[in-house]
Amino acid sequence: MGSRLIVGAPHEADNLLETSLREAFELLESQLNPPFSLKCRNESEYFDINKAIIYGILCEPRMGNVHIKHLHGIVMIVDELYEKLVDSVRVQLIWITLEMIDVSAIGFQGLLVALLRQIVGGDFSDKNLWLCSELVRVFLAKWDCLLEEEPLVLTSALYAFLRLLAHHCRLIDFCVRLLREQFRLCMMIGRDLVRLLQELVHVPEFRSIWKDLMLSPSEFKVPEFRDISQLYRVRTSSRYFLLRITPVMESQLRFLLSDVKFGNHRRYQVWFAKKFLGIAEKETLLIDIVRFICCSHHPPNEIILSDIIPRWAVIGWLLKCCRKNYVEASVKLALFYDWLFFDEKVDNVMNIEPAFLLMVNSMSRYIEMTHTLLDFLLLVVNNYDTERREIIVHGVQSSFDVLVRRGVIQSLDVLISSDKLFPFLKERIVKLLSERKVTSLENFQAGSFRGSTSLPDLPAAVGMEPGTFQHEMSASASQNDVELGPPTNVTSCSPLAENDDIHEQSLESLVQNLGKHIRSSKQMGVQALDKILHLYVNLSSKAETTNFSISLDQLSSIIAKEFRYSGNQLFD
Repeated sequence: MGSRLIVGAPHEADNLLETSLREAFELLESQLNPPFSLKCRNESEYFDINKAIIYGILCEPRMGNVHIKHLHGIVMIVDELYEKLVDSVRVQLIWITLEMIDVSAIGFQGLLVALLRQIVGGDFSDKNLWLCSELVRVFLAKWDCLLEEEPLVLTSALYAFLRLLAHHCRLIDFCVRLLREQFRLCMMIGRDLVRLLQELVHVPEFRSIWKDLMLSPSEFKVPEFRDISQLYRVRTSSRYFLLRITPVMESQLRFLLSDVKFGNHRRYQVWFAKKFLGIAEKETLLIDIVRFICCSHHPPNEIILSDIIPRWAVIGWLLKCCRKNYVEASVKLALFYDWLFFDEKVDNVMNIEPAFLLMVNSMSRYIEMTHTLLDFLLLVVNNYDTERREIIVHGVQSSFDVLVRRGVIQSLDVLISSDKLFPFLKERIVKLLSERKVTSLENFQAGSFRGSTSLPDLPAAVGMEPGTFQHEMSASASQNDVELGPPTNVTSCSPLAENDDIHEQSLESLVQNLGKHIRSSKQMGVQALDKILHLYVNLSSKAETTNFSISLDQLSSIIAKEFRYSGNQLFD
């Protein structure tokens, strides 16, 4: 029996999900017509009836109004089958989305996000442009409802559409309306909102928004927003980076970074390049992939310490895949972006780790990679935002400091003392690190900057002239594959040796060394945490004043941060 849901090649085996949906529909079709049964169903029966309903809605549009009344679950079919859906089913899927929004069905926001992820950047096909256009229509048609019920899904759409605008889609009306009317909501995206808007300054509508962002923040009618530096300080949630990576691409990237050993990676990289980066227009996807790897894929310690290909090596290969200079510059900005505003209180060392390890591990065989990356970083520090350069200097200094303290590298000497590094780069990096340390970002509270008389220079990733950096052009995916070699003496958050007995340390010493104990072993981390809590409770119960003055909130923040840096997430 031919499928009414998806299009499959003759040689392909039956799709298990499609088969499951069809069989559920054939079994329960009689129960999908009025009068509806009011009996309570167990979990298995409820799951089967939802599968039957989904199949009926997609394949029987004439009965759609009847079936939709029966639907209460999240439609997850998009992630796995969307690429193969027949055209009539795709049309019906948009209708389902509109209906689910109208009735505030459970999970409609998940369906919208799943559909957003199916829009492929750099894809000019009619089907891709159609989906983009239809989703804009959905968001504009259901504006008020979404703003009231699920405002965060609007920020997801804004992030996705701003990235797509840089490529090919006409999504200006929606993006401009959301930025002008709901800027407080847009601010939740964080610092990457600035990065996306910078890529669109050549568009008149966004040039105007950029001008107000820099010179007239009051135009957005958000009293608490007084300076762009407020956005710099907000780390962008990883969920936004997933929006520009399709589910299939995500699964392949996670497989590459979790299961493929260093030395066996070439064929997987070639396959990935052919499938997802095969045409020139898709080259801009490299920006989103690098941002995803840095901010959304944080491998656990067992992967970090294994022979699995590390994140920095994959990013090195992706940089070699860049054919256009402006794309290469934007990829480098995506790699270093969190460095510019790094604040240990809100940022994760795992976001900045790949760039540093790529520079250091390239020095033995690919010193040109180190030169171009370090040169780019220094260029951005001085030119990204000259009005707020001190914030950026503080962020980069903090990045280097945290990388050393967290054990990513024992000392910066491995970088700045190398005979292979250009002397002028050594001088510039030493000068940067020796600039006056800014003790707190509180010195840069919003409103502390005087308004400029003109717009600041465009950032390096936007205003880059061709040929700024030395660039290797590659003719094929196999040529683009770069062998950076296995890690040298630099690893990612490598465990530190046990230097002292946990039980003999003071509370202050335990807190200071908690990160070291966690990275040494899980057992040592748990022992140190247990001892800290025990000592803190005992000290807090005593009337006399102790030399260790730290509040409970401060202590809990330190503990959560140290575990987070080591790849563990504690409860809020």
